[in-house]
Amino acid sequence: MITTLDCVPCLIRQSIEASGFTSDDYSLREKALREILRKISESDLTVSPPVIARDIHRALRDLCGSTDPYCEVKKKFNSLIMSMADRFRKIITGSDDPLLTAVKLAIAGNVIDSGVKSGLTEQEVIASIESSFSETISGDTDYFISRLSDAKKILYIADNAGEIVFDRLLIELLDPGKVILAVRGFPVINDATVDDAESVGLDRLVSVIQSGSDVPGTLLDDCTEEFSRIFREADLVVAKGQGNYETLCDEERDIFFLLKVKCHVIAAHTGLPAGTHAVILNKHGIKG
Repeated sequence: MITTLDCVPCLIRQSIEASGFTSDDYSLREKALREILRKISESDLTVSPPVIARDIHRALRDLCGSTDPYCEVKKKFNSLIMSMADRFRKIITGSDDPLLTAVKLAIAGNVIDSGVKSGLTEQEVIASIESSFSETISGDTDYFISRLSDAKKILYIADNAGEIVFDRLLIELLDPGKVILAVRGFPVINDATVDDAESVGLDRLVSVIQSGSDVPGTLLDDCTEEFSRIFREADLVVAKGQGNYETLCDEERDIFFLLKVKCHVIAAHTGLPAGTHAVILNKHGIKG
């Protein structure tokens, strides 16, 4: 199980960042930080980091008077990656292995994560995407691709805004009719919501559902009955990003996690160096 203790500095940084997005008032930002520090000090640090992050960002939204502090950040990256989508679509279709290339791009897009890194620039995102074509993916990518092809019902759990454009490019190569895309139920950090999915046209490609939760991950006890039912019934679950990994890695069913290892906590848990692009079948998954 991944616990919160090692992630406290990141949670504090998110608090400062989110309050800064909503106000230039120093006293308000100081009040927000003090409240968040108090909340962290009283929290159970043995639980998963996204659980604590949910509580912190709920408090921040109340303190700052904003339902979505990262709204403009999400719009910026949705717009940026959408402006590049046709270019990447041509690269995918012109490659020797379009599905593998689309998987590489979907993982590379996981760099768009305001929960891990503040002040992420467009140049950093573009550089990460460009370098993805030469990246070696850790994990059994061939097995993952075969499962994608064979599955009749796929639950694809999205992670961040902007990144979901690359998810769309991958889903376009599958039969969209067998894919259900899940997004967060409410805004939290820069995680994708229904508004983000609609802004990049995913609602016109596949069925889009909400988890029902504002956890920056997927905590099943916090999700709707619809989401939980589809999670149980799907032939294959694909989960993007570290937050989904942190909350779902111990679930007793096959789940393929597509992510970039971005911090020492996930590096230690997976045994993969920071910076690794990975396809990880959870430990309860049965190969074959």
